[in-house]
Amino acid sequence: MSDGIARSRLAEERKAWRKNHPHTDWEGGYFPLTLNFSEEYPSKPPKCKFPNGFFHPNVYPSGIVCLSILSERRGWRPSITVKQILVGIQDLLDQPNATDAAETEGHQL
Repeated sequence: MSDGIARSRLAEERKAWRKNHPHTDWEGGYFPLTLNFSEEYPSKPPKCKFPNGFFHPNVYPSGIVCLSILSERRGWRPSITVKQILVGIQDLLDQPNATDAAETEGHQL
């Protein structure tokens, strides 16, 4: 997959993405999330990471998001859009997945 195709797809998706997710406890908050796209995107998922120490049951202490659609083995498909990733993370923040906790302490609360 060439760099131009990945860059073009990301630019197109960025135009279409709506960043707000109203009516959640997280609405209006600031959550610095980094998405790193390799040249193999969309064949491989981006790495999605909050700052180290971000406290949530589905975020590892390193900041890496534990979400099935970001896993090559479990749920990633090249057809998944950046918007779907971001909305999936927003949903995960609002409704943690207790069956797939990354952070034991956060899960126990």
